[in-house]
Amino acid sequence: MSDRALHGVNLSGWLTLEPWVSPVLFADSGALDEESLVRSLGKRHYRDLVSEHRADFIKQADFVHIAARGFNAVRLPVPWYVFGDDGPEAGPFLGCIDKVDKAFDWADEISLNLVLVLDIAPGSASDQTSLVRNHDDFSHYRNDMVSVLGMLAKRYATRASFAGIEVADSPAVQVRHGLTLTDGVPIHRLRNYYRDAYDTIRQEAGDDVRVIIPDAGEPASWRHFMAHDRYKNVWLDCHLYHYTDGVKTAGPSGVRSLVNKSQKSLRAARRSGLPVMVGKWSAALPFSDSMTTPEGRIALERVYISEQLNAFKNCDGWFYQTWKTDGKLSSWDARISLASFERRMLA
Repeated sequence: MSDRALHGVNLSGWLTLEPWVSPVLFADSGALDEESLVRSLGKRHYRDLVSEHRADFIKQADFVHIAARGFNAVRLPVPWYVFGDDGPEAGPFLGCIDKVDKAFDWADEISLNLVLVLDIAPGSASDQTSLVRNHDDFSHYRNDMVSVLGMLAKRYATRASFAGIEVADSPAVQVRHGLTLTDGVPIHRLRNYYRDAYDTIRQEAGDDVRVIIPDAGEPASWRHFMAHDRYKNVWLDCHLYHYTDGVKTAGPSGVRSLVNKSQKSLRAARRSGLPVMVGKWSAALPFSDSMTTPEGRIALERVYISEQLNAFKNCDGWFYQTWKTDGKLSSWDARISLASFERRMLA
């Protein structure tokens, strides 16, 4: 695999359903997540709807367009039930390993790097976690996650485009505030899971594929973790969203304060001794006011993107969130957000 930094886009909402990416899938049912979608539509109707969506939402032409825009990688979230009945108990949910196979075929053909991510967020209240059997306790399903990672690593070990596999998406760890603990996974359990996932992936795919671990929103908590000689080719992933952050001022000064937060997180992450990537970021800003015109906001988002790209220049990779949305959301859809940026700025 090339040593060039990975610059790409997420393929969110394709194999894992995301209401904000494809609201039309949920509009008629009143459901807000995949679990309630099954209950609302029934298993047969749900499977027909999801099959049609996965066949149409991302195609080979999308991969070609991604490469043509100057990106060299995609980050593909896959559901924990990706193997369907051939994996851990899938319940009513529809597997999609055939679509992952196609993604590798398309990526191999145009030399696009493909990073898989197991789309589960241990310790968080995310919709994808709610799909997991015994999801109320990470210790109940972590072995199933390790099993799925091993199956994926074995299946794609020899693929030229297989650039890495991320062992979870956005975990939440317990944090102590005075005498209380926040909800989440104790960090020692998450670390043990990362070690077990690493060993399984290495056993099935060798040392060349990157094993990527999320920072769980705590970039300073991984100093020297998995950075010694026993562990090879491990990366740390930071998700640098700021659209819910509080800022004291809007406009360019507000943008600068948000970028400073990104830089602070990256400095803390680099103290881990691991290569650092930004798995998710977007142009979405937390502030708006009645005085800002739509054109003015778009201009401000462009400044924000430019500043973020500059902040990420020393990262080993970054992935914009996301390639495609049904509503062409200007702050999230790379076809819109990054359309006015030259290829050399994304390379």
